[in-house]
Amino acid sequence: MSHSVIVGADRGIGAALVKEYKSHDYDVTAICLEDGDHWRNEGVRVIPRIDVTDDAAVRSLAEQMEEMPIDELVHVSGVGAFERWGEIDFDVMQDHYNLNALGPLRVAQALAGNFTSGGKIGIVTSRMGSIGDNQSGRMYSYRMSKAAANMLGVTLYHQFKPQNVAVILLHPGTVATDMTKGAKDWDTFTRPAESAAGLFKQMRALGPDTPPEFRHQDGTLLPW
Repeated sequence: MSHSVIVGADRGIGAALVKEYKSHDYDVTAICLEDGDHWRNEGVRVIPRIDVTDDAAVRSLAEQMEEMPIDELVHVSGVGAFERWGEIDFDVMQDHYNLNALGPLRVAQALAGNFTSGGKIGIVTSRMGSIGDNQSGRMYSYRMSKAAANMLGVTLYHQFKPQNVAVILLHPGTVATDMTKGAKDWDTFTRPAESAAGLFKQMRALGPDTPPEFRHQDGTLLPW
């Protein structure tokens, strides 16, 4: 049975991915910021209280997973922000960079020895991090940190290629989650389960010969 790891499995897209992988008979490990107790009754292995912005917590994650081979890892943990021009909080921006860009780097480095040959890493980033697709500006923290996450993914592609581990950057769509609640037309956004199904499909299509790509969950190739 293949083993998948979902980082940021507490709720939203991460929780939907846990359910999606379970529905395809994967052995699933849910990495949660909180206690993750809701997963235990569903046969999901839980590693709780992992803050990917904390070096010690990520070292603890690596220790707890020392003997676990990983076939697929999807890193979902992230945060968005809507700043007002003239009132940008640069300390908050640094916190977002720490989570959105350095978080997946910490996890990938800590678990590098766990990936099987033919393994896969998916980083859930955002179309908002695309330089070529930026048509509206604003959202400095989110755009800049997600652009950094995209660069991370391409760099990890080169890092892991000798291990025969593939890497992809994934846009989940505009999803109705707690993070986006309150946005205009929130009720029309993609549901987490639909997004997770698309992300799973992109992960399944990823192979050792796939170049570094940035894809929408619907399969659309996105510009960097």
